[in-house]
Amino acid sequence: MDGDIVLSGGTVVDGTGAPGRRADVAVADGRITAIGENLSGRRQLDASGQVVSPGFIDIHTHYDAQVFWDPWLTPSSHHGVTTVVAGNCGFSIAPVRSPDVALLARTLQHVEDMSFDTLSVGVPWDDFETFPQYLDAVERRGAALNYACYVGHTAVRLYVMGDDAYERPATDEEMAAMQRAVADAMAAGAIGFATSASPTHNGDKGRPVPSRVGDLEELRRLLAPVRDAGRGVVALLPGGVLSNEEVFSLQQEIGRPFTWTALLTVKGFPYHEKVVAEHDEARQRGVEVWPQVSCRPLVFQMNLAEPFTLNTRPCFSRLMGQTREERTAAYRDPSWRQEAWEELTAKGGIPFNFSSLSVAESDSRPDLVGRKVVDLAEELGCTPLDVMLDVSLADGLKTRFWSVLANDDPDGIAWLLPRDNVLLGLADSGAHVSQLCDACFATDLLGNWVRERDVMPLERAVHKLTGEPAAVYGMTDRGTLEVGKAADICVFDPVTIAPGPLVRKRDFPAEGERLTAESPVGMTHVLVNGIPIRVDGAASAEGLDSRPGRVLRA
Repeated sequence: MDGDIVLSGGTVVDGTGAPGRRADVAVADGRITAIGENLSGRRQLDASGQVVSPGFIDIHTHYDAQVFWDPWLTPSSHHGVTTVVAGNCGFSIAPVRSPDVALLARTLQHVEDMSFDTLSVGVPWDDFETFPQYLDAVERRGAALNYACYVGHTAVRLYVMGDDAYERPATDEEMAAMQRAVADAMAAGAIGFATSASPTHNGDKGRPVPSRVGDLEELRRLLAPVRDAGRGVVALLPGGVLSNEEVFSLQQEIGRPFTWTALLTVKGFPYHEKVVAEHDEARQRGVEVWPQVSCRPLVFQMNLAEPFTLNTRPCFSRLMGQTREERTAAYRDPSWRQEAWEELTAKGGIPFNFSSLSVAESDSRPDLVGRKVVDLAEELGCTPLDVMLDVSLADGLKTRFWSVLANDDPDGIAWLLPRDNVLLGLADSGAHVSQLCDACFATDLLGNWVRERDVMPLERAVHKLTGEPAAVYGMTDRGTLEVGKAADICVFDPVTIAPGPLVRKRDFPAEGERLTAESPVGMTHVLVNGIPIRVDGAASAEGLDSRPGRVLRA
């Protein structure tokens, strides 16, 4: 016997970028025991005519809370993902003091579209306070996938400063306390440190999230424990606030890999080429900064109960944290509408792109689904904003509008995806769950971009989903298929693989709703640490419920 399980008859694409080769893969005790011809095992999983690859790694998730009520980590576990990295953008849910749980939950509600009620009842807040205790709590309960997590800047600030974290710079004493919290997290195995300076990140009461209140010097001081630990990754959202050169300089000072979110395309504006040229040149100087790129257009389905894409505008940001009744009254008020319309179309600023909006869902007006808002406005003789408000009010603010916000240039995306020095990221898995679902990025990449568009060889795509991120994040036991390594493996049909349809479900605690993609095509088998969680194209409840994932402590 070569192993307990043998994946037989497939083409092994091992995650290094090397050409695929016909081989069986044997697994025992959670590890790969053999790769070769005619292997035998107690259980055979047929991989004939299919690709056998390492499990995929999703480096940009927000599963920090969802891991407690959905240990299967859906829908990622359906799409060949075997390892996730949480805590992105500085929004880990630890450390947190009990009196500040509601404040942290409201922050996540506004900035990451997480339901406050779902967070309130779905997370065992009494089980942890510090970041080390949080990792212990996840480890005790277990998860279907391997789980790594950043310690987040916003969480650390709230932990030390409470509501003042939203309002003012830290004192020297508070800065020292924040450094200790980061050091404790790194000692416990945090995968690194994450922060955001993005102007789109507004939290409680529409205020800039706490990480935006801290300056570059604060960031430098909080990264000192990462430097001193000699391991981990720093994840940023520079948001146009930090220049590329400032990020390059900081990376050289800290000496750890940096990654930032996200290098997206904008049709007709090829700025991404300039950004790549700057980063490639910096590489020649020894700078290791990895922009994250995405194969998915940045598509949101928003409603006016929580209009994420509009909340950066003053009229809308003032409504954040207001009651549904107060928000509804504002939407009905002609003076508010006029002020909002002027803000959204101001010549001196960046006008909102109403032409990208279409009606996605409407209970009261199903006949409008698929119609562009600007076309409806022209027919009705009003502004596109009036259309949005009137239809939404008739629907109790449940109407959803579909829009492409960025990454809308297919040629630009095709140019970015196969490049050196960029990482596949921005899946945002676990965040904005009612508005988007990009956790299916891996099956989309392999189907839409590799098979249909031929943007890169299959071996290159698998490397960018597996071996490349594993190397950057120091996951030395994963990311490639090698004898002795952890048996994180997926088997997929390259001829049919695709992400499948998006569906809306209400299956989170407190009847929280989400968009999800739970029916991929061509994803045949998935193993996590040698345990099958997907077999013959269907999720294995037995395997998923055994929670074979590991908390990956850096």
